[in-house]
This record gives sequence, C-alpha cells and structure tokens, in this order.
Amino acid sequence: MEALFNLVPILLIVFAVGAAVALVRRSRRVNDAWTRGITAQARCVRTYTTTSGGGNNQVHTTLHHVYEFTTRDGRLIRFDEEDGPSTTVEGDIVTVHYLPERPEYATAKPPARAKLAATTCGAVLFLAVFAAFAVFLMIAWNSDGSMP
Repeated sequence: MEALFNLVPILLIVFAVGAAVALVRRSRRVNDAWTRGITAQARCVRTYTTTSGGGNNQVHTTLHHVYEFTTRDGRLIRFDEEDGPSTTVEGDIVTVHYLPERPEYATAKPPARAKLAATTCGAVLFLAVFAAFAVFLMIAWNSDGSMP
C-alpha cells in the first residue's frame, strides 16, 4: 500500500513533465515557423468540431481546420490545426507559415508571439504547480505514514 502512495505522485509528476515538454515543443515549432519560416497560400479543405465533457461536466467544443498547400519544392501537404478562427470556412484561402525542412508542422495562425509566450508560460506554470503538489503529497505521506 505504501508503494501506491509513492507511485501515484510519481505518475502525476511524469504526466506534468511530459505535458510541459509537449507544450514547449509545440510553441517552439510555431514560433520557428513564424520567425524563420516561409509562407504559402493554403486552402481550407475541411472544418469540424470535437467536443469533450458532458454529463455533470461542462462541455468544451474545439474547432478544427484542415488545410492543404503546396511547398516550394512541389510537395502537397495537408495538416489539421485546432482553435482556428470560426470565420474560416471550407474553400477559403489562407496564408500558412512553415519551415521548408518540416512543412508538416505548418500553422495558419497569424504571428502573435506575445500571446504564444503568455499561454505557454501560463500552462507550464500550472503544470509546475501540479507537479509541486504531487511532490508535497509524496513527502507528506512518507513523513509520518498518514495522509495529510
């Protein structure tokens, strides 16, 4: 039973660190596309929504856009992006930013470096507090053998 009290916080910490790494990696890809990337015209070929929650929880809807563009070297790239503008519909032409060596990580979002930095920092800070709470639980459980 004591091992369980150590395993659960460790799993929570691993989750928080993994999520933070994924968030920072995605943020760097988008920023690199804006900063060092090139642009192309893309067509929105599909829009769809996903929902999560329900029952006793609040329902959250996410809007997705699927874009298709041709790179300068002639490759056809199709990618899916979340949380795009609701005014973009199928058939619309948008500007995408991408790195020539990694066009599959393109973004149709207009450059907004401060917003990207703020949202990434906020999410990483939340995950750090989450991990710190897991460490607190582990220390509290191991200090006297009882739950705080």
